[in-house]
Amino acid sequence: MPRKLFCELGPWAYQLSLWKVCALRHLRNLRSDDKIAREHGEPLPCLVYAHKSLIRRRLGDVDMTLQENKAVNLSLVAPHVDGVLIRPGETFSFWALVGNCTARRGYLDGLTLSKGRTFAGVGGGLCQFTNLLHWMALHSPLEIAEHHHHDAYDLFPDFGRQVPFGCGTSIQYNNLDYRLYNGTDNTFQFRVWTDETHLCGQLRAVKPTPYRWHVKETESRFVREGESLYRENVIVRRTVDPLTGNTCASEVIRRSHAKVMYDEKYIACQIVSL
Repeated sequence: MPRKLFCELGPWAYQLSLWKVCALRHLRNLRSDDKIAREHGEPLPCLVYAHKSLIRRRLGDVDMTLQENKAVNLSLVAPHVDGVLIRPGETFSFWALVGNCTARRGYLDGLTLSKGRTFAGVGGGLCQFTNLLHWMALHSPLEIAEHHHHDAYDLFPDFGRQVPFGCGTSIQYNNLDYRLYNGTDNTFQFRVWTDETHLCGQLRAVKPTPYRWHVKETESRFVREGESLYRENVIVRRTVDPLTGNTCASEVIRRSHAKVMYDEKYIACQIVSL
């Protein structure tokens, strides 16, 4: 029988471990030379990219109350990020703007994920927020400075998926952050808000960007390996000159190999056996 980690000894051990990693991250942030974007401003003139995602989704047998709570959590986070200016040389940090999402601040139990399991936790569901930011950032020259992937497991069957599998983010206060660095001479800005049904976002800038970016998945398939089923794909980003339509660059930004955690009857394509 494998030896348990300290954090697995009980709830008290988990909380102590969490406090430790948060304290260490605070210390790293204090010692860092990163210039964190904190100022908010009026909407910038140029729209770089826009996207929106459905807030309430049917995810297997997950209690829909958690989806309703997620809507509340997203609405609480949005004002902290909406309008933030990311000037040249600055770093966008999700947790630096949002802070700890506690019950005292009005956050509710939402869906959280850990090691292929789902459970309820205060402030849960905020991965959808950083997923939106990440998808918009992929369509810009902003550099991904910190991104923790959320694709070791494929937990739910697709339901109206708009963004390729493998483009998700994983966050946890404040150890797992989502950060972007602006290495350009342009100033960027996130606009984010919620309406009755969607989380809506825009990435804006002072001046137009010289290129456009297209993100697609290729080599998408489900593979059976022994008794387990895995989802695979490759995420490719192309940089395109908008004047000529020519591709200036193409890069693989992610290769997914995720264990499927739901019944294969929900898979609508052929499964490959290795």
